[in-house]
Amino acid sequence: MDFDLTEEQAMIRQMVREFAEKEVAPIAAEMDRLGEIPAELIGKIAEMGLFGISVPEAYGGGGGDFLSYILAVEELSRACASTGVTVETHVSLGTEPILNWGTEEQKQRYLPRLAGGEMIGSFGLTEPNAGSDAAAIETTAVPDGDHWLLNGSKIFISNSGLADLCIVMAMTDKTAGTRGISAFIVETASPGFSVGRQEEKMGIRAAKTASLTFDNVRVPRENLLGKIGEGFKIALHSLDGGRVAIAAQALGIAQSAFDQAREYARMRQQFNRPLSAFQAIQFILAEMATEIKAARMLTYHAAWLKDQGQRITEAAAMAKYYASETAMKQSSKAVQVYGGYGYIRENGVERLMRDAKITEIYEGTTEIQKIVVAGQLLR
Repeated sequence: MDFDLTEEQAMIRQMVREFAEKEVAPIAAEMDRLGEIPAELIGKIAEMGLFGISVPEAYGGGGGDFLSYILAVEELSRACASTGVTVETHVSLGTEPILNWGTEEQKQRYLPRLAGGEMIGSFGLTEPNAGSDAAAIETTAVPDGDHWLLNGSKIFISNSGLADLCIVMAMTDKTAGTRGISAFIVETASPGFSVGRQEEKMGIRAAKTASLTFDNVRVPRENLLGKIGEGFKIALHSLDGGRVAIAAQALGIAQSAFDQAREYARMRQQFNRPLSAFQAIQFILAEMATEIKAARMLTYHAAWLKDQGQRITEAAAMAKYYASETAMKQSSKAVQVYGGYGYIRENGVERLMRDAKITEIYEGTTEIQKIVVAGQLLR
């Protein structure tokens, strides 16, 4: 087994780390306070090629492997989880479905613009009555000449208000259950497509999250993604990759929590000694480092499996479940190491704790991941 990154992967990780430390970290607290990622930063991310990092060069992307993308999300999230999930949503959920399921015409039309950041992608699955039970969606799509007519709504959609394109899941046959769900490439400028108010969230406050409404949105017939009835399969396949990327986001949060806790423990003096001299603090740091490394191994292994073309449903669920819980635990421990100062917003670790919680919820809750893992073990 080889645990070393390739020269190209190591270079990408270092490049994104330097970018995140220079361009993202200094404004992360302000982005959290304002609830906004500046357009200038989105432009710099596009210039870095991160929106197309895993898109083949033939379609205008960087041609990187999946692990390189995971490394990029981890490093961005280490500086700002909102920035990390904005890129994750665009790549895993807005771009990868077209790359994996699109026709050649769809790929030629959309992938170069998505890879270059000219278009930002999103993914419309969750509805008011269809959260973990994704098969319960009520948004419909009915044929109308050369178009489909979409009606319904979605909630908690990442990148809403920023995205130019949304992969939307809609019912094309209500009698067929999950086999009646189809996927559509919907441009957000389409008449009848509207975005609700931005949600006031506990964490990842700078990332866009809002509801969507479809009022007789006309989608060209050629924008059906995959075949009729394949939407649920496309969603599950896309979420497998997305869960590994959310695990990477959680890793970035956890690593930042550890880095800051260790630095503070070295610097903070109590009883004429630094906190790091106390065994209680040493044990906390040892636990943090060990659990983060375990989460990293699970996440990188899932990414490696995907690069080998292997099925990753179980590995992705394990990585997402463990890494997200690790992020929550380590951010809480960081606040504890800081003591009262950790509870103060200006010190930053409380933001990590707020950001970490969502990784246990979106793209499948921790409980859903356990159901997925159990299902794979017992099938």
